[in-house]
Amino acid sequence: MLQSKFTNKLIHETSPYLLQHAHNPVDWNAWSEEALQRAKAEDKPILVSIGYSACHWCHVMERESFEDEATATIMNKYFVNIKIDREERPDLDHIYMDAVQAITGGGGWPLNVFLTPDLKPFYGGTYFPPVRSHNLSSWKEILEAVNTAYKERKHEIVSQAEKLTNHINNSNLLKINPEDTSKIFSKESLQQIAENILQTADKECGGFGKAPKFPQTFIIQYLLRHYHFTKHEASLQQALLSLDKMIQGGIYDHLGGGFARYSTDTQWKAPHFEKMLYDNALLLSVLAEAYQLTKKELYAEVIRETIEFIQTELCSPENGFYSALDADSEGIEGKYYVWDKKEIDEILGNESELFCKVYNVTEHGNWEHTNILWLPKSLENIATELNLSLNELQNKLATSKKKLLQHRQKRIRPSLDDKILLSWNCLMIIALCKAYAALGDEKFLSAAEKNIHFLENNFKNSNSEWSHTWKDKVAKYPAFLDDYAALINAYIHLQEATGKQDYLIKASALTEKVILDFSDEELNLFYFTSYNQTDVVVRKKEIYDGAVSSGNAVMAYNLIYLSIIFDNKQWGSRGEAMLHLLGNLIIRYPTSFGFWSCVLQSVVEGIYEIAVIGNNYQNLLKEILSLFIPSKVIQSSIDSEPEFPLLQNKKSNSLKPLIYVCKNYSCYQPVEGVAAMKKILDTS
Repeated sequence: MLQSKFTNKLIHETSPYLLQHAHNPVDWNAWSEEALQRAKAEDKPILVSIGYSACHWCHVMERESFEDEATATIMNKYFVNIKIDREERPDLDHIYMDAVQAITGGGGWPLNVFLTPDLKPFYGGTYFPPVRSHNLSSWKEILEAVNTAYKERKHEIVSQAEKLTNHINNSNLLKINPEDTSKIFSKESLQQIAENILQTADKECGGFGKAPKFPQTFIIQYLLRHYHFTKHEASLQQALLSLDKMIQGGIYDHLGGGFARYSTDTQWKAPHFEKMLYDNALLLSVLAEAYQLTKKELYAEVIRETIEFIQTELCSPENGFYSALDADSEGIEGKYYVWDKKEIDEILGNESELFCKVYNVTEHGNWEHTNILWLPKSLENIATELNLSLNELQNKLATSKKKLLQHRQKRIRPSLDDKILLSWNCLMIIALCKAYAALGDEKFLSAAEKNIHFLENNFKNSNSEWSHTWKDKVAKYPAFLDDYAALINAYIHLQEATGKQDYLIKASALTEKVILDFSDEELNLFYFTSYNQTDVVVRKKEIYDGAVSSGNAVMAYNLIYLSIIFDNKQWGSRGEAMLHLLGNLIIRYPTSFGFWSCVLQSVVEGIYEIAVIGNNYQNLLKEILSLFIPSKVIQSSIDSEPEFPLLQNKKSNSLKPLIYVCKNYSCYQPVEGVAAMKKILDTS
């Protein structure tokens, strides 16, 4: 085994991203009390460098600068150097990303920010080249300039840091003048949200905005539901076009299943090849809703393939879900996934011509002199052109895909980020529950329950405090708002799918904890960090829905849902107050408030309260879950349960379970079958 020339303190960490830097000549530290105190004792600025294991440009900057001994000498001499995995410490990433965006007008990863010894940011940026390039100063120039400024103009640095920290703090105050409640909680607002979304729509290639294109699952979900409620055809068309084009694109792995993080072009052809757990969980959730609405078999197929990918590639022996697969292998982005036509010809022989025609494989390549597998046209259209039935074409392609996948598995694989994150695992539980609801496959529900048992056994301590991350049998860092919000939401979905009321008891206890530990009572919102976390310079309140939903948005949903379950009007009022506070922003900028939009939509359209009571209720529950009922609270039980208002005083027919439906403080006569229930839903 080769002996490394350098080893720094990151060697003791569990994060794959931090371990990647453990043999840099830079004297890296993790974010720790020891490192922070050393900065104070030596009066040195702190250099914080933030990234994540699947980040392509993080790898580039490491190779160019952090592995360079001359650069490392400068860094070690002038700074206390701290490496942070943004997925382990999203709290720190949020704070210092805000700082860099305020300084430069942009952000991204790698994120490099300079702090005073009391943790206040004063300068930063993202990627810096090793030599001056395209009007960008070199990394060495930045290091020297910051050091000189800190030594010679320290009072200016301290003043700048104070102003920047105050700016971050002030942006936290959310000085919002909410509209009259009747304007926000109205059907007109919902239509305006749909129209504002559609103004950004790419009506040719699907998706929203220009390249780079991200899936934006929350606004697709909103449009699907808006069509369900209003029959607004343009909403349905754009939602399905977006899903179809992503599935046809190179962003979807046509051999192994699963989606890459985003596309670098408008056609979804050339992805940034990293595969993240959270993206796939969110896409599974919206595909499940699309299938419930349309019964389009393509969506069922992609759901199955994507779950198979996750269980094969991202599932631990303990039933936890890993975080990500890297974009790079052998130091080259996408190398694991792309093909030369000659290679395909050799593997497939006579089958190659058809396969290459379908997936746009050419001699010269369709991307950087190589080929990404993607579908410029739908399989239905290609089958028609070739005078084949769709089933015939799919069968021919399935054989070829299997051969190519077997060959691809012999390649050097992208590296795996095998840390397990609480919030992302909860997103996967929700996705599995929704996939189970849509397709009825018991294996999906079993996987969800195995995962929650793993989380309960490994992330929760004896004081019922949860951790954010787990790896090598070690749980670390107190859970953040996003973790608790997603966990409560996962318990809600598990209860709906299984009928086990214990999940609701757990969701209720966690909601009480979030209110106690995270509340900003003045605004009815929640801080990202608990009140007893002391190593952050600012307690931030995150409200925007980004790649994942805001913890505040999810808590608004949880509070409203659980207020119905437990008849807790205070929780419901708080959830609606959160929507009221942000109402204008939600309506005007729905692409930044996609999950919030869905919560508002649910409240305005009204929430069905469905109870299924009686022996053998499971089959009836399964039938109900297969329907597209996007705004509902559902409980099921063998008999009346007095501790749950929805289940109180409700009797079953001795032969068949009964379905009770209520909405807007009005209840209908119980009915026996799903057909009768659908009549109620269609006319109410």
